[in-house]
Amino acid sequence: MIKNNMRSYSMVIALILIMLLFQVLTGGILLRPLNITNLILQNSYILVLAVGMMLVIITGHIDLSVGSVAAFVGALAGILMVQHHASVWLTVLICLLLGALIGAWQGFWVAYVKIPSFIVTLAGMLLFRGLTMVILEGQSIAPFPKTFQNMSSGFLPDVFHGGEIHLFTIVIGFAASLLFVVLEWRKRNSQKKYGFAVTPAAMFALKLAVIAAVIMIFTYILATYEGIPTILVILVALIIAYSFVANRTVVGRHIYAIGGNEKAAQLSGIKTKRVTFWVFVNMGVLAALSGLIFAARLNAATPKAGNLFELDAIAACFIGGASAYGGIGTISGAIIGGLVMGVMNNGMSLLGLGIDWQQAIKGLVLLIAVAFDIYNKNKAA
Repeated sequence: MIKNNMRSYSMVIALILIMLLFQVLTGGILLRPLNITNLILQNSYILVLAVGMMLVIITGHIDLSVGSVAAFVGALAGILMVQHHASVWLTVLICLLLGALIGAWQGFWVAYVKIPSFIVTLAGMLLFRGLTMVILEGQSIAPFPKTFQNMSSGFLPDVFHGGEIHLFTIVIGFAASLLFVVLEWRKRNSQKKYGFAVTPAAMFALKLAVIAAVIMIFTYILATYEGIPTILVILVALIIAYSFVANRTVVGRHIYAIGGNEKAAQLSGIKTKRVTFWVFVNMGVLAALSGLIFAARLNAATPKAGNLFELDAIAACFIGGASAYGGIGTISGAIIGGLVMGVMNNGMSLLGLGIDWQQAIKGLVLLIAVAFDIYNKNKAA
């Protein structure tokens, strides 16, 4: 039981150990309320990309264009809002639709023409990076309206007016903890009802207590600064929605089936081309959302936006447990992988390590994560 749980939560344990290590090395700076909030804001656009990238990788494909698409969408948003004074919500809608069209364009070549996704999205990376430079003419556009900036740098208001402590955040943390306990309890009872094996009662109670405590501590830390960032609400909504789709819907089962064995999935009646097409459409929408979030945080549309976003998103998925062969991975794993990368970036920056060493260490971590996946696959075989 312990061995199986260690394998399931290995990256969670690794994340905790990395956080503790940098907490000690930075003299307690890492887990300060201001830095925790900065961690969320700095990594939000990568986490959004990681959610969509995980589905792409599960189907056995890859998308190298997401960084360029994010830059292109951010540039369009700047032109519409700053130069043409379009409304924020209309601009956001147009940009998300544009992301869907870009995803459909690339999904068509991958799903129906059967060009390898690596080639299609590499072409897309070059194409949309070039178009970004063309429409921006090599210059940055700024500033964005305050309403748009709040999407990435705003906070939920304290409706209880708690003063130094953001009481509304504490209430949300308590409600989230209670909801988690109730849902896990109902899930356990349902498993017992249908005769499935369940975790021993003592271990189950310990799990509930630890996770509920982590939620409360996390929300308390946020409450001592400005409260819950708006972008965190968006991220949580995405995680819940996509986890539900991946684990509880027919479409989610089809995605995993295609990644496991596309020919077998096709013979079983799954419309593999259609599913692959819509996975890329979804990736395009999330790339557009990521571009909007980054532009709002930077408060500018720049030709260099989105640089290496695709590599960070892919690394987050593989570190979070995705298989290099497809068919394996979870949304929560992508988030954990993204947090591992984010904490490492933040911790190394606080320690004063140069970007050269940061890139080298991240590359080594990615290699170890994929090697661990291959080792487990070979051992299971």
